[in-house]
Amino acid sequence: MRLRHALLVALLGFGAAIALLAQRPFKDYPAIEYGNFPIPDDWNTKTDWVRARLRYPDIYGYPFKQLYYDGGKEFPGYWTMDYPRSDRHLLAGVQRLTRINTRLTEQVVDLDGEDDVYNWPIMYAVEVGHWQLPDDQAKQLGEYLQRGGFLMVDDFHGNKEWAIFVDSMSRVLPGREIVEIPDSDPIFHTIYDLGERFQVPGAIYFKSGLEYEAGMDTYADGTTPDFHAGKPPHWRGIYDDKGRVIVAICHNMDLGDAWEVSDEPRYPEKWASLAYRIAMNYFVYDLTH
Repeated sequence: MRLRHALLVALLGFGAAIALLAQRPFKDYPAIEYGNFPIPDDWNTKTDWVRARLRYPDIYGYPFKQLYYDGGKEFPGYWTMDYPRSDRHLLAGVQRLTRINTRLTEQVVDLDGEDDVYNWPIMYAVEVGHWQLPDDQAKQLGEYLQRGGFLMVDDFHGNKEWAIFVDSMSRVLPGREIVEIPDSDPIFHTIYDLGERFQVPGAIYFKSGLEYEAGMDTYADGTTPDFHAGKPPHWRGIYDDKGRVIVAICHNMDLGDAWEVSDEPRYPEKWASLAYRIAMNYFVYDLTH
């Protein structure tokens, strides 16, 4: 049974009839930005749906080597950016804005060759301008997508980070073209009509005052910062043979930060609002297409 179809049946109230693979229990991980973040009371609640976050190897560390901060503390990896505050704010939004039965705690998943990843129909990967998937992990992610899974990637900027992302993605779905998603695509119209969108900046806006960032393209010629490398927002995707978006790519924007700091008055409401609406559209699109 396709993973997406199994989820639809569960959401229609027949979850007890579906025999899914045993799911791994919730686990909390060390993160770049947060430590000892409060865990919602529903962490062990069985629900019909929850959004997973991909724990991937990056270009600097795991699984090839362990990196450390000054002082000897382990670097947890770029996959933890904004985690878990962003995830839990977003899932609270799913509870409020849709009828999807979700818990408030995310699920961290690994492409470790085991079957657990197939239990989680929607996966999110952040800072993919720093990921580096070994061939076995790229192959499993491709299988996950071909079985009906959905991947959303976010928070990477400029040309260098784009090239790093594409290097791994080209081995995930060989031969699949990355295209700009047209404004008319149903993914922008499942709940909210979002045919007209704008760039969603990250929290770096608090310091820079800019609505874009350059990522790893800080110095294009070795001397002058090329901050414009991350200026044009791109809502891109990869389609399957049936014309369904299976990878939603948010390049030159930071929806994760928008969810994370959506409760801060200094972050403009229009950016947070679009970030939540995009997420709701993407999730409901995956459940209905």
